Amino acid sequence: MQEEITIERGSGNVFADLGYPDAEEHLAKSKLVLAIANVLKARNMTQVEAAALMELDQPKVSKLLRGHHRGFSSDRLLHILNLLGQDVIITVVSAPASAEPRRGHISVAMAQTP
Repeated sequence: MQEEITIERGSGNVFADLGYPDAEEHLAKSKLVLAIANVLKARNMTQVEAAALMELDQPKVSKLLRGHHRGFSSDRLLHILNLLGQDVIITVVSAPASAEPRRGHISVAMAQTP
């Protein structure tokens, strides 16, 4: 006899689906960590090499790359991306109003300076 499997469509945010408080912040941090991991992979860097660039010790790099980002603020993750030579662009977009036309958006670009 086969067991019936129930499939539930996720919201797109696993942290919200699991009931985490501050789920949007967790998802944003996870995406920043993924960007960091992608840079390190593309450069074929060891955790020791990465730690030196990221101004961290190797055990913290290891924890971060395993998804343990609770000790890192979003600001710090953005700074780490800058230390790795990445430009970070933040775009703020106003929500569409039902009776008013859309006014536009704000973009903030952050780049590491030489």
